[in-house]
Amino acid sequence: MRVMGVDPGLTRCGFGMVDTGRGRVVVPVAVDVIRTPTDLDLAGRLLLISDAAEDWLDRYKPDVVAVERVFSQNNVRTAMGTAQAGGVVALSAARRGIPVMFHTPSQVKSAVTGNGSADKKQMTAMVTRILGLDTPPKPADAADALALAICHCWRAPMLARLAAAEAAAEEQKRRYEQRLRDQVAARKAGTR
Repeated sequence: MRVMGVDPGLTRCGFGMVDTGRGRVVVPVAVDVIRTPTDLDLAGRLLLISDAAEDWLDRYKPDVVAVERVFSQNNVRTAMGTAQAGGVVALSAARRGIPVMFHTPSQVKSAVTGNGSADKKQMTAMVTRILGLDTPPKPADAADALALAICHCWRAPMLARLAAAEAAAEEQKRRYEQRLRDQVAARKAGTR
């Protein structure tokens, strides 16, 4: 499976691409940070991010895109820009029929470091180690994008098993309720 991780941001948007197979082996494919000039209007900045995302999606052909979910930030303007940047990437993927999954920062930190409140330094160190990189990815947005991709690689099988278990439980519930309805109908038919 090839996963594109996206650490959305209006000024710096991190893109990371990894491949994974069986187990927890993850191999780096590419990483970059898309920068947009602060003096450009919002639409122009979003267009630059969208163009870069489309280039990556067409060039690397990921199976899924993992985007950091905007969880909470004190600065509403920053949160809005982050959400908008993530939205244009998600839209670009959706237009190509590529599934998009969202992961919270604490889910990513927990998956990569085992600590849901890990700091940037810990995250970068673990991403470097997991991917067997000679040097840490810089800036932090690059490491965060790779961390999102790693997180998805490791969480996807668990999420798929949970979804299958929920579907099986729902089907079992549906069958049980149908048996009850059939029994009630049979009793009513026997009393006539």
